[in-house]
Amino acid sequence: MKDISRMEVMVGPSGKRNWSDAFKGRVVAETLVPGVTVDEVARRHNLRPNHLSSWRRLAKDGAPLTLDLAGAAFAPVVLEPKMTLSESTLDHAVEIIHGAVTIRLDAATQPDRIAEIARALSATP
Repeated sequence: MKDISRMEVMVGPSGKRNWSDAFKGRVVAETLVPGVTVDEVARRHNLRPNHLSSWRRLAKDGAPLTLDLAGAAFAPVVLEPKMTLSESTLDHAVEIIHGAVTIRLDAATQPDRIAEIARALSATP
């Protein structure tokens, strides 16, 4: 039998770690802030990026994560009533706005003509 001269015992978390829904939601919300990446948030919280991505997927699918969205940016949704063909006029199918100038073109205007107008407007100061 050989003598054991040195033995190390590693102490640390063992098994599966459990995070609260509030923690998951807070971390997922950090990834929604513009300019922030999943990798950097995962590194900051000592998580694997793919683990955090799975939390994001769960949140998207409606899991009960409490998202603290301070600092997250969302675009507002504007719903307009759907117009019927009789309500809409085909007189102005394309509208180009450049500063104080508005140009309305009919539906029959060729795409290359629209491009010419746009180039001309962008060339003017």
